Amino acid sequence: MPSTKQNGTAGHANEAIGGVPTIHYLDFASRGRGQVVRLMFEDAGIAYTDIRYSFEEYPEYKKSIIAEKNPTATVPVVEINGKILTQSYAILRHFSRLLGKYDGDNEEEKYWADAMCDIAIDWRTQFVYAFFNENKEETYPKHQQTARKGFLEAFQKHLTSHELSKQGPYVIGKTFTYADMVIYQVLHDENLTQDGMKGLQEYPRLKQLAEEVEGRSNIKAFKDSDRYLG
Repeated sequence: MPSTKQNGTAGHANEAIGGVPTIHYLDFASRGRGQVVRLMFEDAGIAYTDIRYSFEEYPEYKKSIIAEKNPTATVPVVEINGKILTQSYAILRHFSRLLGKYDGDNEEEKYWADAMCDIAIDWRTQFVYAFFNENKEETYPKHQQTARKGFLEAFQKHLTSHELSKQGPYVIGKTFTYADMVIYQVLHDENLTQDGMKGLQEYPRLKQLAEEVEGRSNIKAFKDSDRYLG
């Protein structure tokens, strides 16, 4: 059976988004696209219900419960106030608008957050292909030396050259956005933020961004709790 856990106490942030959301996602530690949604909930102080499916049971639920909620039968799926939300990055943007934060204050900032998020999406697509490939022993090391290295270099250059990013520590300067969470999560999932950000030593601006994300009070509390699974 999937595990279900209630997290937090409903407050003003829940009022802003219209209720207490339920997220359906894999029991994949604190990794993956669904984890970014959890990070936003945690940072915003949103109470939510977390339903996790083990990898062994997920194929069964994918064909039933998940397929009933989402025609593409993919997770994460978020339910709130009778509505069903799908597509993780659309979910992040949706809640950003409802909360009135996390996506910038003007069109230039919104564009740059969207653009940097889309780069991270491209990275995650290649990472997932290489990591979950049946020939992982070949595909993932190659990915680490080629595609991953290229994305790291691209982010480092963007963050040190774009006028908004140069104001640091986040993608659009001192304003924290959903894009920062998306970038952080792919860095985490590639095991680059562990062991004192050891994997980011050659990319100081990315390291600064990741440290700032982890240092945010609600996210730090989440990472220090038994609800954060590594």
